Amino acid sequence: MLVLITYDVNTEDHAGRTRLRKVAKQCVNYGQRVQNSVFECLLDASQAKRLQSELIKLIDPEKDSLRFYYLGNKYDTKIEQFGVKAGYDPQNSLIV
Repeated sequence: MLVLITYDVNTEDHAGRTRLRKVAKQCVNYGQRVQNSVFECLLDASQAKRLQSELIKLIDPEKDSLRFYYLGNKYDTKIEQFGVKAGYDPQNSLIV
């Protein structure tokens, strides 16, 4: 299923900037960044729960927010892309 992950990490102090880097790095391990704090991840249910658990451990719930949107397996009918950045196919291999 395609999972859209968004986050907002408070970066007013050094600890916040460190949390932001750790959250982004963890998301990169699972999916593709599509905007600054937005990732599209093609995951099964167990991977989604594992990633969710890992990210919850990284954030400060008093200062940061984390959102998961479960778009399912028929995600291609739920996404429209407009503007500068070209879309990508999450089922193809990503070259890093």
